Amino acid sequence: MQNSFVRRIRLLIIILAACVAAFCCSAETSSKLNILFITADDMNYDTPGFAGGKTPDITPNLDRLAREGMRLVQAHVTVAVCQPSRECLMTGRYPHHNGATGFYPVRQDVPTLQESLKKGGYYLGILGKVSHLKPAEKFPWDFQHDQQDLAMGRDPALYFQHVQKFLQQAKASGKPFFLMANSHDPHRPFAGSEKSSKRAVNKNRGKAVTEEGDYGNSTYPSPRHVYKPEEIVVPSFLPDLPDVRKEMAQYYSSAHRCDQTIGEILRALKESGLDENTLLMFLSDNGISMPFAKSNCYLTSTRTPWLVRWPGLVKPGTIDDSHFISGIDYMPTILEAAGLPAITGMDGRSFLPLLRGDPQQGRDHVFTCYNENSGHRSYAMRCLQNKKFGYIFNGWADGKTTYNTEPMTGLTFKAMERAAAKEKPIADRVELLLHRVPEEFYDFAADPGALHNLIAETQYKEQIQRMRQSMLD
Repeated sequence: MQNSFVRRIRLLIIILAACVAAFCCSAETSSKLNILFITADDMNYDTPGFAGGKTPDITPNLDRLAREGMRLVQAHVTVAVCQPSRECLMTGRYPHHNGATGFYPVRQDVPTLQESLKKGGYYLGILGKVSHLKPAEKFPWDFQHDQQDLAMGRDPALYFQHVQKFLQQAKASGKPFFLMANSHDPHRPFAGSEKSSKRAVNKNRGKAVTEEGDYGNSTYPSPRHVYKPEEIVVPSFLPDLPDVRKEMAQYYSSAHRCDQTIGEILRALKESGLDENTLLMFLSDNGISMPFAKSNCYLTSTRTPWLVRWPGLVKPGTIDDSHFISGIDYMPTILEAAGLPAITGMDGRSFLPLLRGDPQQGRDHVFTCYNENSGHRSYAMRCLQNKKFGYIFNGWADGKTTYNTEPMTGLTFKAMERAAAKEKPIADRVELLLHRVPEEFYDFAADPGALHNLIAETQYKEQIQRMRQSMLD
C-alpha cells in the first residue's frame, strides 16, 4: 500500500511539473508580439479622412485607427503595382534584387519575411491576394483564404469570420501570430460600375474564379454608402469631366467598403482579447487605378496612407511628417520588432526608432520604380523624391512606344480621349500619358498632381543634376 501511495505521489508530481511547464511555455509565447498587417488594394494616399480626404465619412475606421496610433506621412511603396509591391514588402529588397521585376515569383535564394517568422515560431495567416506572393514554398502559411472565399475580397462579414477563426487557431497553437489581411477594395471593378454589376449577378458556371473572370457563387455586397458624383472631389491630376466624376464616385464607394472590411478585421481582433499585444500596420499597395497614378512613378503612384498602432510603444495620435519610409523597410522593421535575427542583403532598414518617437538619419528621400505590367509589357521608370521635388527617368520613352496599362481601361481615360479632340490641355495630358518624355521633374510640394514638368527650367538645373547623380549612385 505504501509503495502504491508513493507511486501516486510521484505521478502527481510529474503531472504538476508538466502543467507548470505548459503554463510557462504558454505565458512565454503569449508575451511575444503579435503582428497584424492590413492592406488596401489601390487606395490613393489622400483618400482617407485622416489624410485630408474631402469625401464625407469615407473612412471612419481608418480615421479611428489613426487616432489610436501613428501616421507616417512621407510613406511610399516601392512599386506602384500589386504583386511587385507586395513582394518588395516581404523581402525588403528592390525588384531587381528579389527577382520580381514584374508579376513574377521572388528568387529562391532571397529570404522572405514569412520564412523568418516561421523559424521564429510564428503562426502565419493570409486573407486575400495569396497568389501575389510567390513561390508558395517561400510563403509557408498555416492559414490561408484567397478572394474566392471572401466574395472576391469585398465582403466585410467574411473577413470578420475568417479573422476570428484564424485568431482562435493561433491561440490554440500557443504561438504568436502574423496575419496579413488584404482587402481587394478599392481595386477595379469599382462598386456600381458596369463590370461590377455584371459580376454581382453572375453565377458560377464551373469556371475558375479570377479577378477578371466569373464572380462565383456569391454576390458583391453593397457598400454602406454609395457616393454620388456631386459628393466627391476629382483629384488634381485628372480633368473634371462628367464620366471622370462618375467613375471617381464609384471608386469612393469601393474605398468606403474597404474601410468597412477594415472595421470588421479590427472588431475580430478586439473581441479576441489580443489587441493590446498586437503591432498593427496598415497601408495601400499602390495608388488609385487611374491615369497618372497606379503603374507609374508619380507622387500619387507610390505614396501610401501608412498607419501604425502598437499599444504601449507608439503614442496615440502622433504624426511623423518628416521621415521618409519605403516598402522595402517593412521586413527589417518587423524582424526587429519581433526580436528576430536581421537578414543580410536587404535594401531597406528598420524604422523602429521612428515608432518610439526618435529621429533617424538618412530618411530625407525615397527611390521608387516601375518595370512592367501584368501583361509583361515593359515601361521602365525610376524616381527619386524628397519632400519638395521629384525626378523621374522614363527609360522606355522613345517617342514611338505607347503606354497601356489597367488604369486606362475605365470611364476616365475614354472621357479624356474624347475631350482631347476639343481641349488642348487635355490633349497634352493624353499625349504625355501615352508616350511620356525621357525625363520629368516636378515641384511636388506645390504641384502634387504633377501637372507642370519643370525639366527644362534653368532655375532647377543644379537640383536636377544632383538628383540624376543620386539615382545613378
